[in-house]
Amino acid sequence: MSLSLHFRISDYVHHEYISFFSDHAMKQFLLHLDETMALGRKFILQDLDETHLFISADILETLQSRVDDLMDQISFPLADRGL
Repeated sequence: MSLSLHFRISDYVHHEYISFFSDHAMKQFLLHLDETMALGRKFILQDLDETHLFISADILETLQSRVDDLMDQISFPLADRGL
């Protein structure tokens, strides 16, 4: 499942950080990953408001992989549901 279905990355990329928009649930997940250093280090540079963050640009690929893995774990193909 694609990460872009769950959050958007704004067009504004400036050297070291990315302005990041997500829904509330995804933002809470990202805050948890950051606080527990589940990606090996902290990556949130600034918590802007309820739906926006600045994150380190160099963590994006790792973050996308982790979120994709999570989405794969909690979803299943429609064929499995008989649809």
